[in-house]
Amino acid sequence: MKKTVIDGVNYYPHSNGGGLVAETAAVSRTAYIGPDVKVCDHATVSGNAEISDNVIISGNAIVFGDAQVWGNARVYDDARVYDNAEVSDNAKVYGHAKVGRNTKVFGNEEVWRLSLMMI
Repeated sequence: MKKTVIDGVNYYPHSNGGGLVAETAAVSRTAYIGPDVKVCDHATVSGNAEISDNVIISGNAIVFGDAQVWGNARVYDDARVYDNAEVSDNAKVYGHAKVGRNTKVFGNEEVWRLSLMMI
């Protein structure tokens, strides 16, 4: 497995998609991590989550379930994205935000301290 070093941290390509995962992060084999994605710091991606395009998941963020994150979206700090939630385009989910169920965060929207769980 070929490693890449970024800012002194070792990153390895994920087996399902080839995106880069920091040695300090945790990503399940069932999650899809697209080739241009970076999962950094102590972030976690699990379940059937799909992360693609130029997304960066960082900090202590957790993406799980059937959540999808794509485009140039960012999920970071202590944010949670889960269930069937979608985060796309240039959206940012950060702070202590929780985005779940069938919620869609897109465009240039930012969510940082709310819980969004649309039914």
